[in-house]
Amino acid sequence: MKLLRAALFQCAAILILLTSLLLPTGCGHPKQAQVNVPPPPKPASAESPAAPPAASTARNNPLPGAESGDQKRTSDIEQPTIPAGPTPLATEIGRASWYGPPYHNRRGSNGEVYNMHAMTAAHRTLPLGSIVRVTNLKTGHTALVRITDRGPFIRGRVLDLSLAAARKVDVYQPGVAEVKVEVMQTPVPIETGGKWAVQIGGFPDEDAAANLADRLTRRYHTAKVHRFNSPTGDWWVRVRVLGDDRQRAQELAAETKTAQGAVFLVRLD
Repeated sequence: MKLLRAALFQCAAILILLTSLLLPTGCGHPKQAQVNVPPPPKPASAESPAAPPAASTARNNPLPGAESGDQKRTSDIEQPTIPAGPTPLATEIGRASWYGPPYHNRRGSNGEVYNMHAMTAAHRTLPLGSIVRVTNLKTGHTALVRITDRGPFIRGRVLDLSLAAARKVDVYQPGVAEVKVEVMQTPVPIETGGKWAVQIGGFPDEDAAANLADRLTRRYHTAKVHRFNSPTGDWWVRVRVLGDDRQRAQELAAETKTAQGAVFLVRLD
């Protein structure tokens, strides 16, 4: 009897052992390994908007008051306005040229920063702030410009246009053209008042300008004489007579002779 129980116990133990060995292979599919997969990126609409790019600073403005970008250029290209049907206050016919670099973004005679994309011009004797109508006598194209600067200081020329104005009246390509200048508005009278001076130049070197300035200082004791160089590198002499009087300036210009350069009567205001 004891032998039978022992045999049965041994058989049961063997059966349990076989069952435990066969159980892992009896399940359908093996377990898969755990893999951490990052979640997909959020849709583009859910992302926060990117910051706008910084404003362009392509245009170099070395002086305060000069704005950068196309917005300034667009507003400046517009011509000044005048009432309809005005009668010109004065008319002048002569040769016009234009100026851009290296004067662009430099201070003009009226204190503003010169912008060659604005509808402006330089004249030697018209009051600053005057509005003139310029007509190309060959093509008939016309434009209104505001006088903001002094010049041109070249014999035979009466007006220096900005780049924008030169393109408007067909002076840009030829460089110089015959024009009619009609004075439409002035902030002060043309023939009376004003501050006047004589400008002489340009000289290729400072020594020539200094020699003339010294000679004029000895001759005109009440005048203020100083020399300066232009953005193009040449040198100029300016003589301010006593009281900035127009008649005195005209007399000085008439009696001043120089082997180099030319003599110009110029209004300062």
